[in-house]
Amino acid sequence: MNMINHNKQKKIAVINDYTGFGRCSVAVAMPVISQLRIQCCPVPTAIFSDHTGFDSYFFDDYTDKMQAYIDEWAKLGLCFDGILTGFLGSAGQIETVRRFIEDFRGGNTRVIIDPVMGDNGKPYPTYTPDMCERMKELVCHADILTPNLTEACILTDTPYAPEKFTSADYLSLAGKLLETGAGKVVISGISMGSFIANAVCEQDKAPLLMRQKRVGHERSGTGDIFSAIIAAEAVHGTDFAQSVRKASAFVKKCIRVTEEFDIPPTDGVCFEEILHELK
Repeated sequence: MNMINHNKQKKIAVINDYTGFGRCSVAVAMPVISQLRIQCCPVPTAIFSDHTGFDSYFFDDYTDKMQAYIDEWAKLGLCFDGILTGFLGSAGQIETVRRFIEDFRGGNTRVIIDPVMGDNGKPYPTYTPDMCERMKELVCHADILTPNLTEACILTDTPYAPEKFTSADYLSLAGKLLETGAGKVVISGISMGSFIANAVCEQDKAPLLMRQKRVGHERSGTGDIFSAIIAAEAVHGTDFAQSVRKASAFVKKCIRVTEEFDIPPTDGVCFEEILHELK
């Protein structure tokens, strides 16, 4: 009997939580990746009614369901051009993701790890010291890492002191992350006064600090949009620095239009208004 070929189109597996309201995680990654002409295949790590920035929310942990879900994909013989990981809610999930990468990674698969561990100098309440150590092991499997400054500090055991950091310090921190084995690193969303910066580092290339003027408030989901664009462009073979510029410019445009709508910061960015401009 002939096997059906399910691998005629480029695909990215996105391992992240699904949040119904608040425009973050899979709910923004799927339309963004689809707009960039790649099929998005989610693996849910948890189900949230709305994200943890709200006072109240429903939460369902998917740790015990993930492997059975993934096993069905193996039966179909699915292959992925990209694997993008986001929020992981337990040490068990980190181990499941490690196995997923080993089992589904082909010769041309790009693995993008967004190590969603914390912000503003502190790990998220769900992130135990054991999980932080396991994440340090997981990032060794990445081709591209997209941490924020807090996560970059955790992964490199660097004291979080942005008030003392210079531009050279940010680039040095990105360089340390290359030592994990990732060929490309971007530390995203670095606050530098009236600017937001990204520290970009690649093997065998001079590091770059890309700055753009800050607009509006900090909002949920912008990091998920950023990493989704980075992942899609990696699958398309786009130059890494160019993909960072593209992701940063789109996020800035999303924030600007969201400010015009006077959307509460918890509700993310209304990227739907300008998604058609992403090409």
